[in-house]
Amino acid sequence: MWSYKKENQLVLNESLFSFRTHFPDGGACELRAQHNASRQVVLLSGQLVSNQRSDRKGISARVRKNGVYGFSSMGTYSEDAVKRTLKEAEANASFLEKHVQPTKGSLAPIPTGQLLRNNDAIDVEQAFYIERCRELDDFVEQNCPELISRVIVAMSDTVEKVIVVSDGLDAHVVTPRSYLYIKMVAMHPESGPVELYDIVGGYGTFDQNFSDLSEAKAKALELYEELMKKREGVHPKPGKKTCVLSGALAGMLAHEAVGHTVEADLVLSGSVSAHLLNQPVASEITSLVDYAHTAFGKPVPLPVYSDDEGVTAKDTVLIENGILKGYMNNRESARHFGVEPTGHARAWLFSDEPLIRMRNTVILPGKNTLEEMLASIDDGYWLISSNNGQADTTGEFMFGVTRGYEIKNGKIGRAILDTTISGVAFEMMKTIDMLSDTVEWISAGFCGKKQPMAVSLGGPAVRCEITVGGRV
Repeated sequence: MWSYKKENQLVLNESLFSFRTHFPDGGACELRAQHNASRQVVLLSGQLVSNQRSDRKGISARVRKNGVYGFSSMGTYSEDAVKRTLKEAEANASFLEKHVQPTKGSLAPIPTGQLLRNNDAIDVEQAFYIERCRELDDFVEQNCPELISRVIVAMSDTVEKVIVVSDGLDAHVVTPRSYLYIKMVAMHPESGPVELYDIVGGYGTFDQNFSDLSEAKAKALELYEELMKKREGVHPKPGKKTCVLSGALAGMLAHEAVGHTVEADLVLSGSVSAHLLNQPVASEITSLVDYAHTAFGKPVPLPVYSDDEGVTAKDTVLIENGILKGYMNNRESARHFGVEPTGHARAWLFSDEPLIRMRNTVILPGKNTLEEMLASIDDGYWLISSNNGQADTTGEFMFGVTRGYEIKNGKIGRAILDTTISGVAFEMMKTIDMLSDTVEWISAGFCGKKQPMAVSLGGPAVRCEITVGGRV
């Protein structure tokens, strides 16, 4: 067993709050110090192939004057850097004011105060990541004999922010998350290598989530059992099919194909949702909410209590009983639409400007059990996992499906090989006629929109009509 050290990972402090006195006159200002710490270890069939630590720290300022924004950042955190960054942001705003049409009117006032949630920032030596990977890899090697390849990945990322605003919440927040990825590859007798992967972990530092590997080992055994079924799998039949999507897959589809179309900046750019407000976009049993920090009486996977504009984070109802009810906004777009901002403006690095981003987006559960949903289908598919996907602002989507099964006469049949699902999101969501009574969350990935962002998504199992790729 390796010995390892735990160290406080906090590198910022609230002294930034005192720099409000340096804010420029006549403009709204946001000042943000930020530290992103990431750790990763990769084992490929027992061999260490990657061992990385990354820390990115700096300061940024954004100044709004007469409806235009000036932004500046520096990759250091010092008193001189703060003052210089504020001056440059003000100068950039003044320059833009002369060359673009300003937006009339000031932003609506928002609640002020202070938020301190900075007690979860423990770092551990890289040796601990390597030790955990080796222990899990040894377990997989000993208990999964039919593999031709295996990959174990340990990763963590922690984002620490100190935010000072002229109007809103000052905050010092830390968001840690950590995961173990397990990937297995076996040989199909006709189709060549087939693979599956799964992830364990969530909110919290790596030592908190993986002091014990019992959950990861149990997940590895489940994954191996499913891979052995996939090794004997068949290609699905192509066409429009009645399917049950897992909560993870349904949540990913809702995030990519629906969520992005209702981000207000994309709405203003002409997304399909621009003219659908208060109109039916899904079946009457379907509701979609972007939660801030608490859902169903429990903390969400990646809580957000305030955003990078100093806005108190609140839940945003996107679809209610099939009707499109609202968009996700920053303060500027909330002013445009005449609504209250609910905390969606977030930046990934200190050098990034805040963009409108999702947080914890989930389809609300229904009243059916998964068993009832599967039993209701004579000929269809139970689709569980995806490895990639793409959607555009029209709501058209295509996702790869890596794990799934036939449904024949209400019973789960043979495993299927990799395939795709495609369609138009709002058309597909109108076919939803059953929702399970439990919710599945995933939170390990990044949402890409000019810059990455840690988000979570999920939902119940969903019965719907969807186009499946395959072979005749």
